Amino acid sequence: MHKLLVFGDQEAAYATGNLQRGGKDTAASDHAWAMTRALAADAVRVGWSRPSFLQVMLDGPYKAGQHARTLQHRRGYDKAAAWLQRAWDGAQQYVRSTDPISTRQDFHAALAAFRARIECTPWKGLAGKTDLRNLIARMEICTRTGSWDHTVSERDLAERMGCSRTTAHNSNQRLLTAKLLRQLDNGSPTDGARWMLISRLPSTTSHHWSTPKGPEAGGAMSGPEVRQTDTGADIDSRAAGQLMHLDAFAHHGLGGSGLAVIAALAERDGQSLTEIQASASISRPTAYRQLGKLKVLGLIQQEGELYHLSPAALEGIGTPTQECDIPVAGWSDTAERLGTAGTGQRRRRHHETQRSHWRHEQVRLAERRRAAQHAPLPHPAMAQPQYVRADGCAIDPITGEVIAGLYVATDGRWVWGAA
Repeated sequence: MHKLLVFGDQEAAYATGNLQRGGKDTAASDHAWAMTRALAADAVRVGWSRPSFLQVMLDGPYKAGQHARTLQHRRGYDKAAAWLQRAWDGAQQYVRSTDPISTRQDFHAALAAFRARIECTPWKGLAGKTDLRNLIARMEICTRTGSWDHTVSERDLAERMGCSRTTAHNSNQRLLTAKLLRQLDNGSPTDGARWMLISRLPSTTSHHWSTPKGPEAGGAMSGPEVRQTDTGADIDSRAAGQLMHLDAFAHHGLGGSGLAVIAALAERDGQSLTEIQASASISRPTAYRQLGKLKVLGLIQQEGELYHLSPAALEGIGTPTQECDIPVAGWSDTAERLGTAGTGQRRRRHHETQRSHWRHEQVRLAERRRAAQHAPLPHPAMAQPQYVRADGCAIDPITGEVIAGLYVATDGRWVWGAA
């Protein structure tokens, strides 16, 4: 927030998502309003007073207060102060309506609530299942770091998700658009990019002062509360996180839909086809196909209309049934039967080759920079010995022919004219 205050929104993180209809230059005003609200919320959290906030925004030389100072210049101090007070009141009301995270225990409680919402959200389609893997991998990282902020590269994330780097990159872009993820920086030559998971809690209060003009519809965080209908989606994300990087759940193996079926039955065993379709957020044909594939492997047993996981299904060990005479003996055996064995190893080897090439390039560039500092390049006008003949004539470096009219002067520079 200090960087946002001093330099403004250089990454345009607050430039979208706040669309006020009508007025002059609404895009710029919306951007300034969202940025001011973010600064006001952080000022409330650290204990600033309203007069202090107004003084910093109007009297300070900071980039973030440029819009307020312009408003003061055009319409007077009272209008600018009222605009900032509305931003302060809305931010104060928002901060009071949310649970503060002051300890590590508070964070883990908030992360558990976030995990519960993710598990009950329907992630439909191939892209949805990929985004679910992405969030599960990031939640595992945040659990260890104890913060919403975390550092991970796209290659490491892809290995955790069990997909390619391109797939992980596309998933990141979708989560950024959905505002479930924010990129804080681009990383460094030795560290991955820094990200932040965004836990969006449903609003419990009406934000009457959430727009630049006061209690009007259409502003940021305004409008009625939107309640998501119960779709029946319910999976065990921890079980999915332990399995999704395995070769058996690669794209041409069980895939994301097979992972969702196992995670749904791990959460609540003994479901019918219709219930699995809802809890795993898959279509009916996909449910038929995945259940049939899992029954052939011995990982699922059917009793009447209900499907159950085998006793050791989460370890990849199947049970003999009528559909399966020889059950699988582990996830590696499952990957062998599905033809996806070695996918993760090939991916890791490819990523390690890319990392090695990257490190080699960094060393080469560092050596070039050091050489340039100790031995600066000569001036372009200075004649190089390999391009000058004994009589002082210039030689074309490509053809080796003499360039008529080009000679070396007494100061060692090229000169056109007579020798």
